Amino acid sequence: MKPLRILVFSASFGDGHVKAAEGLIQALKNAEPTAQIIHEDFLSLYNKALNSVIKNAYIKIIKRVPKLYGTFYQGTQNLSYDSLFQRLVNNIGHKRLIDYIYSLNPDMIVCTYPTISGLLAQSRTVGELRIPLVTVITDYSVHCQWIHPGVDLYLVGCIQVRDGLIEKGIRPQSVQVTGIPVSPKFNRLLSRKKTLTSLGLATDRLTFLIMGGAYGVLGHAKWMCELIATADAHIQAIFVCGKDNRLYGSLDSVLEEARNPIVRFHYVNNIDELMTASDVIITKAGGLTVSEALTKHLPMIIFKPIPGQEENNAHFIQKIGAGRIANTQQEFMDIVTELIQNEGLLSTMSRAAARASNGNSAERAARSILNLAYT
Repeated sequence: MKPLRILVFSASFGDGHVKAAEGLIQALKNAEPTAQIIHEDFLSLYNKALNSVIKNAYIKIIKRVPKLYGTFYQGTQNLSYDSLFQRLVNNIGHKRLIDYIYSLNPDMIVCTYPTISGLLAQSRTVGELRIPLVTVITDYSVHCQWIHPGVDLYLVGCIQVRDGLIEKGIRPQSVQVTGIPVSPKFNRLLSRKKTLTSLGLATDRLTFLIMGGAYGVLGHAKWMCELIATADAHIQAIFVCGKDNRLYGSLDSVLEEARNPIVRFHYVNNIDELMTASDVIITKAGGLTVSEALTKHLPMIIFKPIPGQEENNAHFIQKIGAGRIANTQQEFMDIVTELIQNEGLLSTMSRAAARASNGNSAERAARSILNLAYT
């Protein structure tokens, strides 16, 4: 029997869609070592320069005018898969893409980004593509761009998304709740004390992990670091600046004058270890970051979520009790103060996160894909 060949499409807008694909690929390789897996950033197939321009524009919009993005998101949320707008999107370079796919001869296609998923699903319905298609929804809400009857299998993060897809006309048997796939390394049981010691931090302080995402979309977060660095409390912080070099440099003076321990990093690949060391994470609400935190049972403070899917993710987290939303600096300071003064609240939030995620999401997603491949 020839090895199973799987083609995975993601997109490098932010970091989450790529991370979901990578986590799923690792789980697939663990479950099926002989499988041949090809991972593509779908837009770079057309034009790498255009991909870079669009990605940079996207990052600037969500950092500088997030409400504009939110307006677009809300305005397109309930369009049908056969609307004029969606048909135009689905026709972008589709013949070239279909030809490329057939040149690879995959047995299965998996998408972690909605645009490519809709394009290929449309090709499935008109008979241009005859390869099973799996879509992994990487947020905790439903947007029309994810929805298309041409998808053979949807893998989703929670029951609410499953129900939302069914309400939109997707067949119940085509939707499975696996959790949003995160890297299998997030399932590892690590020693919190050893991890804190390796970071040069105390093992008996309340530890905050501050993350602005890969591109530093948390904004001018220097004041957060100052708050924790100067607080009259037994606390400390890990600050991940991502690729925001300006933010990283602005923390020099804060660290020099800090009364509480602070460590900072640029972009890192050991978020699972940093989450293990932490008692609470301060972050935006990207679907992958939220899923990683849920897997580690880590309470969340979500500061000014970006309108659109991240705002929806934040409301999901707050509704299940695993985190709190702060829309202003004062709300943020009030929440931090409450958590410092009430350790029981953190335990309650951690248990809520544990109820929402029992780990191994990528492994469950991989099993679902392999089951489809071999039926």
